[in-house]
Amino acid sequence: MSESKKPESKKPDSKKPESKKPDSKKPESKKPESKKPESKKPESKKPESKKPDSKKPESKKSRQPADAGREAGDAVFAALLSRVGEGAPKPRLAPTRRALELLGDPQTVYPVIHITGTNGKTSTSRITESIVRAYGLRTGLMTSPHLVRLNERIVIDGESITDEALAANWADIQPFLAMVDAELAAAGDDALTFFEALTVLAYACFADAPVDVAVIEVGMGGEWDSTNVADGQVAVFTPIALDHTLRLGDTIAEIARTKAGIIKPSAAVVSARQDEAAQAELERAVELTESTLAGEGEEFALLSSQVAVGGQLISVRGLAGIYSDLFLPLYGTHQAQNAAVAIAAVESFLGAGTTALSHDLVEEGLAQVTSPGRLQLVGIAPTVLVDAAHNPHGAAALSTALADYFDFDEIVAVVGILADKDATGIIAALAPQVVRFHVTQSQSERAIGVDDLADLVAGVGSEETTIRFDDVAQAIDSARDWALESPKRAVIVTGSITLVGEAIILADAREWLAK
Repeated sequence: MSESKKPESKKPDSKKPESKKPDSKKPESKKPESKKPESKKPESKKPESKKPDSKKPESKKSRQPADAGREAGDAVFAALLSRVGEGAPKPRLAPTRRALELLGDPQTVYPVIHITGTNGKTSTSRITESIVRAYGLRTGLMTSPHLVRLNERIVIDGESITDEALAANWADIQPFLAMVDAELAAAGDDALTFFEALTVLAYACFADAPVDVAVIEVGMGGEWDSTNVADGQVAVFTPIALDHTLRLGDTIAEIARTKAGIIKPSAAVVSARQDEAAQAELERAVELTESTLAGEGEEFALLSSQVAVGGQLISVRGLAGIYSDLFLPLYGTHQAQNAAVAIAAVESFLGAGTTALSHDLVEEGLAQVTSPGRLQLVGIAPTVLVDAAHNPHGAAALSTALADYFDFDEIVAVVGILADKDATGIIAALAPQVVRFHVTQSQSERAIGVDDLADLVAGVGSEETTIRFDDVAQAIDSARDWALESPKRAVIVTGSITLVGEAIILADAREWLAK
């Protein structure tokens, strides 16, 4: 769009419901009275004075100058990168369990809501955490991957962990990671991977905070994902589809079987509507573990979703109550469905699925939700949106949302896709809403080369509407220039999380939202 400063909505302005803030007093912590792992240092007290004080107590966790703090946080990421990367996870739990055992099993001192699935995991995790936090509980949230910085993956009470806390906890766990690495080497096995070490770090950070509850997103799969060393009181499943087929299997049944591995004995299981094969696997796992299953469409449901300025108004039938006219500041019916799953998950956690949640607190929780990289507006004049869709199922949801929630005449897609993804399926899903593709590649080593991807895109569309760019910035700049040539044009950057992260950095540096 050229004149409007926000994406145009098909419906008139809808006022955001006024949410009543919960009582400022937090309820007493419900976490077990378990001692912190012995490896953790005593919690340092903050200075009582709120005034700036140049002589703050010297502490490993005291605030350092911004640059020094950022360097410390970046050093943690660099150390993790020296390990086997996330693209090659090890199907094992023992090394992660051993490291946490040496730390005193920090993952056992707070309850866990464990979330897996193929699409919608991150958004559902963030919505779940936000509702729980509205109840006054101190929350931990682990999601992956990150868009810009590692800190995004470990969130405490709604805020990304500080560089200082990240670095301090990393220093604390180093001796124990080294011990496990040595044990693995002696046994002829590989050292802890990037994600295994990150999981240990996240669980240690949550115990150190401390948190009342942790919402944990699975990295890949479920059964052998390193996050599965924690026992989820509630196991949540977003829609399961084909993805990571080389590691999880090439059928939905195989993938669902692996993901169902997060279901622990007597857990409360909450699931989005699933393919028949996936549903059968979940039901089998529930029976074997003597758990309970609440499924979308039966025990709970999304009743309605209406387009509103800045998001949508939704109504949900939960497990124990009906929650009407809630403002959700996210676009797409798929996000409304994620919210329904999250509400059912929180009902299962706080009231065993039998006690309705406070409407005001659900309203508060949803109203403050953010999900970066998911149909996120990063530029105006022209409109630039980014979305981390990286498989056909996600791309189809994006395509539907673009049609239903916006009123653009023409859209150009800047796309970059990783080599282990179904690129043809992604492009085919986007094609009905896109008139022009700017093909590029992110900095990821796994990115498909520009020419190879462009040939594939042209095969779905045409050479005339497929433009090749070796540089991401040039691809987006050209797309923005094209969008400015006519009213009601827009840019969508999608195809991989790494490409979306680079676009967010570029948009922030050039202040596209300020124009």
